[in-house]
Amino acid sequence: MANILIIEDAENLATVLQQELKKNGHQAYHCNSGEEGLSFLQHHAINLVILDWMLPGIDGLAVLREVQKTCEIPVLMLTARADELDKVIGLELGAEDYLTKPFSMRELLARVNVILRRSNRATTKHESNIHQSKITWKTLVLDTNQHQVWVAEINTNLSPTEFDLLELFLQNPGRVFNRSFLMESVWHEQYIPGDRSIDNAILRLRKKISPLGDAIESVWGIGYRFNIGQ
Repeated sequence: MANILIIEDAENLATVLQQELKKNGHQAYHCNSGEEGLSFLQHHAINLVILDWMLPGIDGLAVLREVQKTCEIPVLMLTARADELDKVIGLELGAEDYLTKPFSMRELLARVNVILRRSNRATTKHESNIHQSKITWKTLVLDTNQHQVWVAEINTNLSPTEFDLLELFLQNPGRVFNRSFLMESVWHEQYIPGDRSIDNAILRLRKKISPLGDAIESVWGIGYRFNIGQ
């Protein structure tokens, strides 16, 4: 069972969503506006946010930005906007998925389940790694205590930024990170579209951990992920 918050100003749709989510074993809450939703998140443990793009007052994108800054809860965007550019914008800002209205309830529930499974795996992996000073993959070893990396038993000299990037990727294999999240998590700055700092750092990191660098994959229009299947 998951605690799911619906931020949606259409009362009829929100009621149906709550009913269907509860039928599937989840606890569902509803807020009518972005302001109310952000306040609710400060006082409740929520596993997933279902967020409408077009909200009165603070719109969905502004809410999404705040969620990414403060709590890193996965977000499923709902919108009547079918333009591909809108989808890219939402994903760039950190949404886990995007569903265009009108949609079937079966599809929404399927996407909710996928997001929750992915989130649970990432959480379990992160909690496991907290108790491990070393993270290994193939011939790569990252030691969080010594702040060192070895590839094929050869010490690799990474900058602090490159080390943090690699640690983030290794702790979340397969997860796609958008540039905004990477900039805020590693550089602790706000991402400016067109800034090549992330791309340049990843290019250097790929070279330094060669021949394993190809595992850091570009995801067109979104960002990067670490593919452990490489």
